[in-house]
Amino acid sequence: MTELSLNVLDVANNSVRANASLITISVRIHRETDELMIIIADNGCGMTREQLLRVEDPFFTTRTTRGVGLGVPFFKWAAESTGGSFLIESEEGKGTTVTASFGLMHIDRMPLGDMTSTMHTLITLNTQIDFLYTYQFDHKSFCLDTREFREVLGDVPLNAPEVSAYIKEYLEENHREVDGGYLV
Repeated sequence: MTELSLNVLDVANNSVRANASLITISVRIHRETDELMIIIADNGCGMTREQLLRVEDPFFTTRTTRGVGLGVPFFKWAAESTGGSFLIESEEGKGTTVTASFGLMHIDRMPLGDMTSTMHTLITLNTQIDFLYTYQFDHKSFCLDTREFREVLGDVPLNAPEVSAYIKEYLEENHREVDGGYLV
């Protein structure tokens, strides 16, 4: 993958397939500590102990449509190649948390990419799932919680054209306000 936001999309889609009703995605950028951290957590079906032991193997997947699962191994490699770390915690019936830490200024770190489009895509294509997205840049941050949107919108779906456009604009404006356009 060419940018980390595509890894986020891939791992979040695993959460969708795990029947999660809530997916939490957190991106934390701290220039002082030279760290970029991405945490993706869900309340889906979780993994068995055997699945958890094999999830980082590129030749293991629970999907029946293909025989390899490269998303998690590539995400792990991307983190560790920058001096960072990678951890998956999961409990069957309770959910999974993936934590990837990257050396922010490391020459081998892939760009973060377009998190606005990634989050917009996840939200508008998975309207039955709630998302809690937090973006932190140094000491500033913002959150988007689709549960709050649902309270205001009632029965209007998150993928209705006007709502979809608002979500995209909300993400773009808040990203700019928090990081001032800094390219991560």
